[in-house]
Amino acid sequence: MRPTVNDIAREAGVSLATVDRVLNGRPGVRDKTIRAVNEAIRTLGYVRNVAAANLARQRIYRFLFVLPDTQTQFVDSLKAAIAEVARGPLAESCQVMVATAPLRDPHAIGAAVQQYRTEFLDGCAIMAHETPDVRDLIIHLKSEGTAVVSLIMDQPQTPRDHFVGIDNEAAGRTAGVLLGRFVGQKPGKVAVVVSSMLARDMVERRLGFDRIMAERFAHLQVLPSVEGHDDRVLTEQITMACLASHPGVVAIYVAGAGTRGVTEAIEKVALPNRPVVVAHELTAHTRAGLVDGAIDAVIAQDVGHLARSALRVLRAKTDRLAIDAGQEQINITVLLRENLSPISARILTAAAE
Repeated sequence: MRPTVNDIAREAGVSLATVDRVLNGRPGVRDKTIRAVNEAIRTLGYVRNVAAANLARQRIYRFLFVLPDTQTQFVDSLKAAIAEVARGPLAESCQVMVATAPLRDPHAIGAAVQQYRTEFLDGCAIMAHETPDVRDLIIHLKSEGTAVVSLIMDQPQTPRDHFVGIDNEAAGRTAGVLLGRFVGQKPGKVAVVVSSMLARDMVERRLGFDRIMAERFAHLQVLPSVEGHDDRVLTEQITMACLASHPGVVAIYVAGAGTRGVTEAIEKVALPNRPVVVAHELTAHTRAGLVDGAIDAVIAQDVGHLARSALRVLRAKTDRLAIDAGQEQINITVLLRENLSPISARILTAAAE
C-alpha cells in the first residue's frame, strides 16, 4: 500500500497542515521540522502525485509576468505571446497576470509586483535590469515561497530558480560573425547601438561581439556603444550623431531595441554606401527591413517559446518537480531575407493576433 500524507505526519510527529506546507514549499516552517518531514518522506518512500493533489484541492496557480512598459515591438510581441499561452491548455488551472513597470525605475518594479501580492503568488517571471532593488525583490519573493524565473535578462546573483532566455554572449558572437562576413575585407568602422549598458543582456552581447571582432575581423574598428534606451527618436538621434562624428562607418550592430531608429537615421544621413546592419529580434519592422534590404540579418528568439517555457518552469518549480532542460533551452535563430518564411511567420504569429 502506498504511503500517504497521514503516514508522513505520523512518522514525523507533525500535523497534516505542516506536512502540506513542507510539500508545497510554504514559508513559516522551522528548518528542524522541514528536515523531519523530508526524512519521513525518504523513510516511507512517499512519491507525490502532484496532479491529483492539485485536483483534490481545486488549486489555481497565480503566476505574474513583470515586463518593461517600453513601447517596443519586441515587448509587444512578448505580451501577445504570454496572452496566447494564457488562453491555451498549458495554463489550465492557472491565473496568468502581466504587470509593467519602467526598466530604469527599480522601485516601480517592486511596486508593480506588490499590487498583485494581496494574495499569494505561486510564481513570478521578471524581465528587469540587474539592480540591488530587483535583487532584494527576488530574495523577498523566494523567502515567501514564490517561484521566480528571470526572463530575457538574467539575474544570476539572486536565488532565482531559472533563467528563461538565450545565451546572449553566443548571440553577440553570432552577430560578429555575420557582420564581419557581410562586410568582407573592406576596412572601416563599426557602430554599436544598445538599449542600455546597465542591462546584462546588452553587456553580454557586446562582450561576445567584441571577442569575435578582435579574433577574426581585426581590420574593422569597433566604436564605443551608444545607448538608445528603447526610445525610437533618441536612437535615431544618437545614430545620426555617431555617423556624423565617425566617418567611415561600414556596419552597424544593433544589440537591443531601436532598430527602426537606426534605419531611419541611415536614410537621413548622406553616406557613400549603405552600412551593413545586423540586428536582434524579429518584429514587423525588422522583417520589413530584411525584405527591402535595409537590414542584412536578424538574430531572433521565439517569443512563443519564451512564454511557454516561463510558464512551464514556474509551474514545475511551484510543484517542486524537475524541468526538462532541453525543452526549456531557448535557441538563437538567424534570419536572412532568404529564409523569412515560414520561420518568421511562426515567430510573429502571437504579435499579429
